[in-house]
Amino acid sequence: MKVLRYLTQGAIAIASLLVASASGAENASPPPTPIAGASGPLVRAPAGAIAGVDENGVAVFKGIPYAAPPIGPLRWRPPAAAPAWQGVRQATAFGPACIQPIPQTPGIYSSDIRPFSEDCLTLNIWAPKDARSAPVFFWIHGGALVGGSAREAVYDGAQMARRGVIVVSINYRLGILGFLAHPQLSAESPDGVSGNYGLLDQIAALRWVHDNIAAFGGDPANVTIAGESAGGLSVMYLMAAASARGLFAKAIAESAYMVSAQELKQQHFGTPAAEETGARVAAALHAPDVAALRAADAQQLTAGAAALGFFPFFTIDGHVLSDQVVNIFDRGAQAHVPMLAGFNSGEIRSLRMLAPPAPARAEDYERTIQRLYGDLAPAYLALYPSANLEESVIANTRDALYGWTAERLVRKQAEIGEPSFLYLFDHGYPAAEAMHLHAFHASELPYVWDNRDRTPPLWPRIPDTPQEAALADAMIDYWTSFARAGQPHAQDAPEWDAYGPGGNYMRFGDQGPQSGRNLMPGMYELHEQAMCRRRAANMAWNWNTGVVSPVLTSQAACR
Repeated sequence: MKVLRYLTQGAIAIASLLVASASGAENASPPPTPIAGASGPLVRAPAGAIAGVDENGVAVFKGIPYAAPPIGPLRWRPPAAAPAWQGVRQATAFGPACIQPIPQTPGIYSSDIRPFSEDCLTLNIWAPKDARSAPVFFWIHGGALVGGSAREAVYDGAQMARRGVIVVSINYRLGILGFLAHPQLSAESPDGVSGNYGLLDQIAALRWVHDNIAAFGGDPANVTIAGESAGGLSVMYLMAAASARGLFAKAIAESAYMVSAQELKQQHFGTPAAEETGARVAAALHAPDVAALRAADAQQLTAGAAALGFFPFFTIDGHVLSDQVVNIFDRGAQAHVPMLAGFNSGEIRSLRMLAPPAPARAEDYERTIQRLYGDLAPAYLALYPSANLEESVIANTRDALYGWTAERLVRKQAEIGEPSFLYLFDHGYPAAEAMHLHAFHASELPYVWDNRDRTPPLWPRIPDTPQEAALADAMIDYWTSFARAGQPHAQDAPEWDAYGPGGNYMRFGDQGPQSGRNLMPGMYELHEQAMCRRRAANMAWNWNTGVVSPVLTSQAACR
């Protein structure tokens, strides 16, 4: 029995591609060790005394619990306060990654992030030496809400810290443990809701940072939330969640995707109600009630749900999330903060399962697009012509998901008067080009973090050349300066102008940063119109685009 949400099999496949290739047993994080002193950096925060390590002048604290372990009766409940500790807590090792499926075939994103545990709600901090009121960069890892961890080597925050920024990275519940909605869970909730536990974890971590980061030299009023892929998706939902307001001052979304979301109690946009999906998953797992689900082994439960096709996503529940993100941003009801957002020119080159097969013949392609897109077909075919079917299918999928989302984010922030900055990452290097992976999904991360030598084992190797170093220097400068003051600036690099009426953007290509205007003319307008027509016709908008799109009839409301 397959229990599928509104997402396609291709969307489900992205989870197995992006999660870590590692196995690990349930491992609870060790209790704090009471000691009289500490040889490394020692912080006395409201949460308690915490000892870290000095790594070449950067104070590093790892595996700090920001919430109680969500196990037993706390499984599928909002995060509870972390237990207090006596003495000094040793924060010298990363906490376990959250429970996630174990993919059978490793890929370029795979890395060893063992062990796995339900006791995983921890965060890590990199702080400059003698930091005082430093800006805070709050990182949310990607992995399709299915896998990943804050301990991945490319997310090491030392290089950012050396530029005066405090880095915080977090773990949050994933998969069925983080995103199951179920009628019985809603019934036991004081708010009558269920499903958004991973998002609530992120908000709890932000609250912990708000309450404690000053002890590490950080400014709780100058927190930038940032993430890539599912992390960028999370940034959007934090901007939409009223309960996260006041916990961050700026936002960065890399390769986010503003697809339609499920609703808690009713089918909408062609998507089953989240509670209905959860009940079907539980039945397929032979769990008669929530008590049985809570008694099940976490790793087996996660693997079983994944095998059934359960794909985690955020839920519009009327409490944590009041509406579809597109609607919230249309109303200007999102967080009013400066925004930096962008995408990669080769997003789909490493995510080809998201793109439909290209038709065999150009005339079949054109006929299909004309039938599905109607009066939008000329604009579609101008952007994605039949001359190279494979490239056009890949480019459309990229733009329908990532390109349109990035430009929509900066446009909507500009409309409410907030500075917003758009980028396109379009850089390739020999090893990536040899694998036909020019500017692939997540390939900007080693440059943003300036950790080009800390990529996963099968990642195309980045050469150690002055050109690559210069691009990394510029990108980490832009990102950290935005976190500092809301304006991306890099030494010896072009000024990055706000999006504005001219549609300004920054292109990170083989020649380094280059400023431009009006990125991909007509792209945003086409995909905005497609989304609007789907929304008006109560149809989902996600990976079902291009030659697998539903018929898009003309809608006066979308003019």
